[in-house]
Amino acid sequence: MERRDFFQRLGQLTRGVAAGTFFSSALPLLPEETRTPGIVVAEGTPDIMIPRIFDSMGGPASIIKPGHTVLIKPNLAFANPSSWGSGTSPEAIRKVAELCLEAGAKRVIVADHTNHESEKVFLRTGVKQALEDLAEVKLISLDKESMYTEVSVPYGKALSTVKIAKLLKRADVLINLPCAKSHTATDVSLGLKNLMGLIWDRSYFHNSTDLHAAIAELALVIRPDLTIVDATRALVTNGPTGPGKVEALGMFVAGTDPLAVDAYATTLTNWNHRSLNADRVKHLAHASRIGLGSLDLNGYHIKKMI
Repeated sequence: MERRDFFQRLGQLTRGVAAGTFFSSALPLLPEETRTPGIVVAEGTPDIMIPRIFDSMGGPASIIKPGHTVLIKPNLAFANPSSWGSGTSPEAIRKVAELCLEAGAKRVIVADHTNHESEKVFLRTGVKQALEDLAEVKLISLDKESMYTEVSVPYGKALSTVKIAKLLKRADVLINLPCAKSHTATDVSLGLKNLMGLIWDRSYFHNSTDLHAAIAELALVIRPDLTIVDATRALVTNGPTGPGKVEALGMFVAGTDPLAVDAYATTLTNWNHRSLNADRVKHLAHASRIGLGSLDLNGYHIKKMI
């Protein structure tokens, strides 16, 4: 499904909810074929393994067409060095951006709603330096409310509406590029949690509703075309900010099913000194319950590359 078609369908579903046409939290929003692909697990450096990830899925051209605008959503919340593992590595961001351009993308936008002052975040993480010679790549902080638009959440209970980045409607392709880290409120921060960087009012999620259900329901209205979890440096304690214990896993987990990718990435290591199965992570369990996919990894073809 093309991204603009997705938002058109979202509007149709939203109008149906308003008219009382739809009422089923188990009704899947996405076509079945987008919810059950394989999972790619790659071990190695970004410059080698990220191209191999794309190649295993049919190459960048299977997702990106000439003239497309691509939105890359890394985790760039905090003004910390990349060695802390609290954000996506600049090496991974650059390599994904390069592959998008090679596939013919007209424009590549790297964007996040930073927690710290954006210029400090971009400099201290090394992302600004990593991208500065790529003229077709724009690095944006989503730090103004005018950069968001309000949408209804079909079947939402924790969320009825949410303000999402306007860039989502202008982009042809969304690549979710989170890091892998522990989190005090959600146990882990992976792909679904990373989508909170595309909304305006994160405090509402944390303070005024069920955080875990809200993260899951956000995935009803923000659908990445590809998720690549950067687990090269995993912050396994004292996340999401750090500093904490960092494990150099040197791994990536990728796929077009965001829930399946998160389910596998949860198993990569211990988080805050304990092992986790995906069904014990509340926002992932809720996402499965509302029809966003399965947490049973036995149902997926898992391709491992070293």
